[in-house]
Amino acid sequence: MTRTATFHDLESKSVFITGGGSGIGAALTDGFMAQGANVAFVQRSDASPFCDEMEASHGRRPLFMPCDITDTANLQSCISTARDAHGAVTVLINNAANDKRHHALDVDEGFWDWSPAINLKAYFFACQTVIPMMRAAGGGAVVNFSSISYMMGNAGYVSYTTANAGINGMTRSLAREFGPERIRFNALAPGWVLTEKQIDQWATPEALADHLERQCLKDHLKPQDVVDATLFLASSASRMMTGQTMVVDGGVVVTG
Repeated sequence: MTRTATFHDLESKSVFITGGGSGIGAALTDGFMAQGANVAFVQRSDASPFCDEMEASHGRRPLFMPCDITDTANLQSCISTARDAHGAVTVLINNAANDKRHHALDVDEGFWDWSPAINLKAYFFACQTVIPMMRAAGGGAVVNFSSISYMMGNAGYVSYTTANAGINGMTRSLAREFGPERIRFNALAPGWVLTEKQIDQWATPEALADHLERQCLKDHLKPQDVVDATLFLASSASRMMTGQTMVVDGGVVVTG
């Protein structure tokens, strides 16, 4: 991970990341560790080899805890474990998501309950769990990952786009409620970031060319682009930003 900027206030911060061992999440863990932060993260699959890589790179290991984030009690327990290991969590990155493609007419009640449980419900309960810690610490920063997919009105994963829109509403309400306690909530909406998963499953030459045509900036997004924006939102460099949605998509959607 290349450091394009140094955010000195992130050094020694207790950071908790959902889905922090693969894809964009792994880049986030790497990026925060490069800033000197103490990172704890959860995900369902084993991330031990990734932790080995981080230890070799940074001289210390992130705290990895296996967790299905739809199990609220387990998620809350993992956040408490991170607090015990690194101190009060003052930076929360809700990154884990599942954008499984589906046709609207094929969605049954079970799928509808499953998808928002990952993409929205877990975000709320992670926020709820860290708020008392941040309150006691005198403030904190939460970054909730959304997506430009709902802004574009994309078809093919309606439960996911619905959750993305909900993330923005939740972020704004929490920002209003807890702003007086210096707890900041912002959303980050990436465009099409070329992770290994995206390349393996959907990034055909035709799809890439079509999407690049929509962008103002004619370069494909890399995980580093998202990491840099997240570090900014987590740091005191953005101390007067809250309730906002930052779009990092190369200029596909226009906001404001």
